[in-house]
Amino acid sequence: MFPLYLAPMEDVTDPAFRRLCKRFGADRVYSEFVSCDALVRNVNRTVQKLTIHDDERPVAIQIYGREPESMAEAARIVEEAQPDFIDINFGCPVKKVAGKGAGAGLLNDVPKLLEISKAVVKAVKIPVTVKTRLGWDDDHKIITSLAEQLQDCGIAELAIHGRTRSQMYKGDADWTLIGEVKRNPQIHIPIIGNGDVTTPQRAKQCFEQYGVDAIMIGRATYGQPWIFSDIKHYLITGELPKQRPLKEQIAILKEHVLAAIQWLGDERKGIVHSRRHLAASPTFKGIPNFRDTRIRMLQTNELSELFGIMDDVAEKQFE
Repeated sequence: MFPLYLAPMEDVTDPAFRRLCKRFGADRVYSEFVSCDALVRNVNRTVQKLTIHDDERPVAIQIYGREPESMAEAARIVEEAQPDFIDINFGCPVKKVAGKGAGAGLLNDVPKLLEISKAVVKAVKIPVTVKTRLGWDDDHKIITSLAEQLQDCGIAELAIHGRTRSQMYKGDADWTLIGEVKRNPQIHIPIIGNGDVTTPQRAKQCFEQYGVDAIMIGRATYGQPWIFSDIKHYLITGELPKQRPLKEQIAILKEHVLAAIQWLGDERKGIVHSRRHLAASPTFKGIPNFRDTRIRMLQTNELSELFGIMDDVAEKQFE
């Protein structure tokens, strides 16, 4: 009921964060996106992204590339890591990916996009899914026809981000076409909606208004992996959950920092890796005179100092 998925995000959805989100109710988690070329070349950092733990299943590993042959070969390598799904990235808008004809760049070359989809589906036995966008720009919103074409390629599910590539992450996500795809009687595969779901109320609206089979949550998870349980509580009971005590929130954030350090095998790297979550977390929003403390929290490279700062914040709020 009301499936909620953790969206694939580079430098975010590593095993440490995936497992935390899973514990708080994410029904499916996705890996960081994996370069098929780097995977075929056996680049260590890329191969590391194939790490999966049983307690995070079902999990999808997402791959991207621009050539059918290398994508098919990468898919076979990924299948050996035994994910539950292989996801193809046709949505990443950043220049280093889309500008080189991969990710959302393939929205400008639909024949090749479909060729890649068919090649990956044929290469593996596990389900292959796709994540994409509405189109390249406002004049080329092709998702309604593309969805049918992807289904014909054998894609098992389709996740749609409600923006074009030219929008990047700006403006509001438009779910109108996501709803059109879902209501298309020719579409029989599950449709997952993605984009700007940041509150329980918005999640409820998207399920009810657009009829999607699942919702994928991305940037709103930064620094609050508990967003999944908050949304589910509202969807099931109709009541907004009580805000978690500050000490509990900080304890969860500290747990994530420790997991990141363990994952990366280095204290400094783990702390730096966790900063985007600490910076974005609603935990510290609205605390008076927090600016200097925030700067110290986001600049330290020492775990004892970081945790000391976080503990001080928790204690001061209870004085």
